[in-house]
Amino acid sequence: MTDRDPLLINPLVDPSEIHLIVLTGMSGGGKTVALRALEDLEFYCVDNLPSALLPELVNAVIEGTSKHRRIAVGVDVRNRGADFANMPIVLSGLAAAGVQVHLIFLDCRDEVLIKRYSETRRRHPLAARGLSLADAIAEERKLLRPLMAIAEKVIDSSELNVHQLRRLVATGYAQATEGLTLMFESFAFRRGLPLDADFVFDARCLPNPHWHPHLRPLSGKDAPVREFLDAEPLVGEYFSDTARWLDTWLPRFEQDDRSYVTISVGCTGGRHRSVYLVEKLAAHYRDRRDGVLTFHRELE
Repeated sequence: MTDRDPLLINPLVDPSEIHLIVLTGMSGGGKTVALRALEDLEFYCVDNLPSALLPELVNAVIEGTSKHRRIAVGVDVRNRGADFANMPIVLSGLAAAGVQVHLIFLDCRDEVLIKRYSETRRRHPLAARGLSLADAIAEERKLLRPLMAIAEKVIDSSELNVHQLRRLVATGYAQATEGLTLMFESFAFRRGLPLDADFVFDARCLPNPHWHPHLRPLSGKDAPVREFLDAEPLVGEYFSDTARWLDTWLPRFEQDDRSYVTISVGCTGGRHRSVYLVEKLAAHYRDRRDGVLTFHRELE
């Protein structure tokens, strides 16, 4: 930070309204998945940015718009070594200027990282130094130790699949969005109710595409299934009633300072009716607000 603080170029922006999340951690620990989760929450996302450019990025993103006041940046060992030493100083300067700074460290056990690299056949970023995979992971831990020590939150992704990690990040940082964040989730009743559901809607009473052989292999995202359900008056009535109910009651949750609500829609197999309704409800609310997410449990 210089005497002429770059954050003050735009005097119309209150720095306290800006949320900057810096994602770092072990390669293979899920940083890309976490960035995508934040992108779904309308964060402006940049991967592998040098730390010296963070203040300029913050200012450039917010110039002339109120939408992009939520920024997420990925930092890993592809950055130069000096970046890691400089990162705490840069983050401290941004926080001192009033920016809401959050540093998240994604960790993972060594044996899980080795398995992930073996399954994907990816090369570790430090492999170019001639290190074995185990030695590259050990060197990476050494380089990242200073950032892990100052992280606001450390997430161990060892036991998480990509979808669980995505939901964990989205849930944890939904409060950085403006207003209520909505997660619309489809599921199959035969596999049990989602544990995190705030509202559950049962679509098993609707006409079932499963009984039509040409539709059975498809999902509620596919055009033939959508066209079939669009043509059913009962489906349209169900959607309208559900959207009307949510329109009435979701504002009450916003008044209660809730930042995140999960609306789950279930059917027998979790592939057709529930997926169709989740996508249609999400589209309905994306026309009205930011921070609308979807998750299809049986399709992931």
